[in-house]
Amino acid sequence: MKILILTHGAGSNRNAPLLVALANAFAGCEVEVVRYDLPFRQQRPHGPPRPGDAERDREGLREQVLKAREKKPERVWLGGQSYGGRQASLLASEIPDLVEALLLLSYPLHAPGKPQQLRTAHFPKLTMPALFVHGSKDPFGSLAEMKSALPLIPGRTRLLEVEGAGHDLGRKPGDLAPRIVEAFTQL
Repeated sequence: MKILILTHGAGSNRNAPLLVALANAFAGCEVEVVRYDLPFRQQRPHGPPRPGDAERDREGLREQVLKAREKKPERVWLGGQSYGGRQASLLASEIPDLVEALLLLSYPLHAPGKPQQLRTAHFPKLTMPALFVHGSKDPFGSLAEMKSALPLIPGRTRLLEVEGAGHDLGRKPGDLAPRIVEAFTQL
């Protein structure tokens, strides 16, 4: 058994269409997907996280990983969309042996219009394999910027490009999910 803990972006929750589609697609590969609402979302049903929420959100993810480990799975993976993926990668950089791989959907490389403020300082501490799924029209980082950032990561990385998609990765999550599952299982 393998377990993937998957979380949402700043404006969403565990029922985001892409997360649901991924849970369904991974089920066919005997992967249990835990769609997890970050603590900020558990506290407030709407609105983005506040600056002080990040540490508590990472702690919530860590607790979910430890809970998953109690089931004695073969592997535990961690991932998320945008803000959730960033928190997952930060946690993995803080505790390198916590998970076996990362699935990062629309990683927010920088805030829109602020490419000089890269969110990559922790990348050199990511030693596990990571799949980045990124839209070609994502304002949080271009594909070229993402390709430039990935060599900072010592772990094995792969970039799945989604042509024509923005930060939401497109309107057809059911079509994209099988592509993500295939790329992730080949990491």
